Amino acid sequence: MSKKALSRAAALIDGQHPIRSVLRLVGRRPWRLTAAVLAFAVKETPLWFLPVITAAIIDIVAAGGEVSGVLWWFALAALLLLQNYPNHLIYTRNFMTVVRDLGADLRNALTARLQSLSIGYHTRVSASIVQTKLVRDVENVELMLQQVTHPLLSSTMVMIGALSMTAIAVPQFLPVYALAVPIAIGIRYAMRKRSRRRNEEFRREIETLSARVGEMASLIPVTRAHGLEQTAINRVADGAAGVRRAGLDLDLLNGHVASISWVAMQLLGAACLMLAAVFALTGVLPVSPGEVVMLSTYFTLLTGGLTQLLMLIPVGARGLESVRSIAEVLQEPDIEHNSGKRVVNEVRGEIVLEAATHRYAEADDDALHRIDLRIRAGETVAFVGSSGSGKSTLLNLVLGFVRPSSGRILVDGQDLQELDVRTVRRSISVVPQDSVLFEGSIFDNVTYGLPDATPQRVEKALRDANVWDFVRAQPNGWDTVVGERGARLSGGQRQRLAIARALVRDPRILLLDEATSALDPESEALVKQALERLMRGRTTLIVAHRLSTVRQADRIVVLERGRIAEQGSHEQLMALGGRYVQLHHAQNGQPPVITGAIQLPNAARARGES
Repeated sequence: MSKKALSRAAALIDGQHPIRSVLRLVGRRPWRLTAAVLAFAVKETPLWFLPVITAAIIDIVAAGGEVSGVLWWFALAALLLLQNYPNHLIYTRNFMTVVRDLGADLRNALTARLQSLSIGYHTRVSASIVQTKLVRDVENVELMLQQVTHPLLSSTMVMIGALSMTAIAVPQFLPVYALAVPIAIGIRYAMRKRSRRRNEEFRREIETLSARVGEMASLIPVTRAHGLEQTAINRVADGAAGVRRAGLDLDLLNGHVASISWVAMQLLGAACLMLAAVFALTGVLPVSPGEVVMLSTYFTLLTGGLTQLLMLIPVGARGLESVRSIAEVLQEPDIEHNSGKRVVNEVRGEIVLEAATHRYAEADDDALHRIDLRIRAGETVAFVGSSGSGKSTLLNLVLGFVRPSSGRILVDGQDLQELDVRTVRRSISVVPQDSVLFEGSIFDNVTYGLPDATPQRVEKALRDANVWDFVRAQPNGWDTVVGERGARLSGGQRQRLAIARALVRDPRILLLDEATSALDPESEALVKQALERLMRGRTTLIVAHRLSTVRQADRIVVLERGRIAEQGSHEQLMALGGRYVQLHHAQNGQPPVITGAIQLPNAARARGES
């Protein structure tokens, strides 16, 4: 599906007007929809014309007519019934194609929108909730169209046929039919607001439960390790209780609607039969016995169709609530704007931060405050500091995941805000602390997004990442499946595969975020060797808590409370005796040493040096 088609599908969804949104989506395939409606109209002909045949045969019998007349009417009935089969297939093929295309369009539009929304949105919204919208809510819209459209069209055809035949045979009886429609509409509108409110409550409870189930699944190792199984069970049970409560409230409301609808329509049907019989017996209207049956049958069909529609209010309400849920994503304003911005075809790797400041929403202080920093192409710069000093925020600024509240980020002299960040990221690779692998083979994970990667290129990347021997030892080589999130691999193996994934892309800028902090000494040594190969000739930004991993960096920047406290090489900072030395001593279990060599003016002069 093209980007334009995806954007058009997304633009048709309006959470404030879900019915209009569904009609717009269905109307995107007018020819198939027209063919489906025409086939349906023809196939449903027996439903409203058979009462005419029944009435005619009853009148022939009552008047002692000819058998041939009955046979002719039977032949017509058989023809009308037999045509239902081919026309039903035509209707099903065309209408269900529209429905399934609509579902695919919605899922594709949601996926495209999720890929364009900011990282901030994805940190706020649980992945389980996103999955619920993409799978369950779209399925609800499809079910609504499948289950509501047939009875809606059927009732419409019956109503048109019944009114037309009655207008021809007994036009004086039309006002009686007219009573059914306003009663049905009245029941529908009386329950509309309560139905919407309870469907929304139920949907919110489902999303809460989905989020808790997702959390439980991801935290099982932690839960088991601390003996917190009952806590996890209770947390999910609370969510299940919320779903039960909201679902029961919704079921009771739907029960009210169903019972009221059925009783009202059955009373009208009985009243119609009584009136037709009274009119025939008293002679108020010239109604034959066959017409009494016809009128009663038509009214039963009409009220039955309306009852069926009213029974489908819960399905429709659930589907419309799902449309609102989908609209929450498609209309989410927190989007990463790239369209129409300058495309970058080549990146050298120079990064400059000019008075870059960032403050998170609802935070009291800046996460980063007026950072001035120039990183030359090919330079390795490490960022160290205590937790909350702004290290990860700085990497997110360089990646374009968050935007500066003030100041600028320049890449090769160009303001990042004026560039299509997606084209810049093609020259960036990230190796995080917890490498993310998907369910698939080693080869697929390393070449993710690179369909043209050659086996020779992949093998070189695996060798340089110190993981080739491991891959070659597997029964299926690089076709070995790694399991969900790489569950079948050790932490060091996952990390070296992540490095291979970065190497095969040959990036100009490399971001290492605590890439060795969770590894055992042996794995860390192998990963460090692989990282050294990966870093050669590339602009590299390293975030690390372990100071031992950043000694060889060209420059070390010490951050404190979102500001640059000092910067320089390892030797320069150790000689300076400032904040870096305090961190160094703390990690080596040494008490802070204060000597006369430490002078505040010198430390102050070191701040901001490049």
